[in-house]
Amino acid sequence: MLDGPDVSTVLRGGVQTRFQVQDFVCWFADAWMGCPLRSEDGCIEDELAAAEADLGFELPTALREGFALFGRRDDLTRQQDPLVRPTGLYVHDALNGVLVFRRENQDCAFWGISLDEIEQEDPPVVVESREGWIPFLDRMSLAWVELVLSESLFSADSCYDACELPDALLPSLHARYARVDLPDHPMWASKDDSPVRWYAAPGQLVRRDGLQDQSWIHARGRTNADLEAIREDLPGPWIC
Repeated sequence: MLDGPDVSTVLRGGVQTRFQVQDFVCWFADAWMGCPLRSEDGCIEDELAAAEADLGFELPTALREGFALFGRRDDLTRQQDPLVRPTGLYVHDALNGVLVFRRENQDCAFWGISLDEIEQEDPPVVVESREGWIPFLDRMSLAWVELVLSESLFSADSCYDACELPDALLPSLHARYARVDLPDHPMWASKDDSPVRWYAAPGQLVRRDGLQDQSWIHARGRTNADLEAIREDLPGPWIC
């Protein structure tokens, strides 16, 4: 049983299996979103079977398991760059075919799985960036964790803020927040906004987009006090 509010501790050692994703999302829904997962939060078998019938192939196991566990939890999946609902899954004609499961909110980017790898249980994920389709994360299970963390930043009741991070504050970020064990991954908007890296402390979550001289951070606290503590630790030009 996972315990505690620190994302970096819970994900220490990285995401090695699909089952870790299920445990993590159950913990995060309860500890951070304040609403434990319920059976009705997952897509039912009939929905998923109908989607597979329309597509003409079975969904990868890792993708299917995520939909079945929390595919209806909009606070975890549909705040900024939403998870596509099973009825909206479709194949893009790029790269010999890409099964699209997530889209940027203004359709500027899409996340998907190449049909060349669709039969893998936990296949790699690609994203359509301004440079074209590029690798995103090398397993769907990792992409689920990234999706839940990113979407929860922008949930309606979240304690959220963002700022451009002055270079002088990078030592404070590294000293006060532990790196979350997720691989570097690209930000679709541009190479300057990449890589994306995550940091955490108890009750605090920080996403850093871009390298030194190009860095933005997005911060979320479990409470307003947690968010205010981030602002005090990293006194940048916060936008909220």
